[in-house]
Amino acid sequence: MSKFTAGSRLRARHEFTAVQDAGRRVAARYMTLLGRVNALERDRLGIVASRKLGGAVVRNRAKRRLREVFRRGLLPGARPPADRTLDLVAIARRELVDAPFALVEADFQNALRRLRGPR
Repeated sequence: MSKFTAGSRLRARHEFTAVQDAGRRVAARYMTLLGRVNALERDRLGIVASRKLGGAVVRNRAKRRLREVFRRGLLPGARPPADRTLDLVAIARRELVDAPFALVEADFQNALRRLRGPR
């Protein structure tokens, strides 16, 4: 089982802003996904869950769901080619919290596929 380790996360503000300034943006139903090619051998994820989503419980649920979707994508056999690894920023939308997990997962994978595709 893959884990969402520190090496899989965007942690510093400058990492988030680099993706937001120089990355591509894909709007999906349950989130907005931004991506920027990195020089690492793995994808990394940062999550933005603003207070517009709701209280702390709601924001934490949204973040847990996005981390789990990302973690499932890290399973063996689902890894991207080394030249297409991305730093990702997922901005949660209000609908993400109550949507069935399978739909959130499909939405994330579709947005990620669109980010990895040709410009």
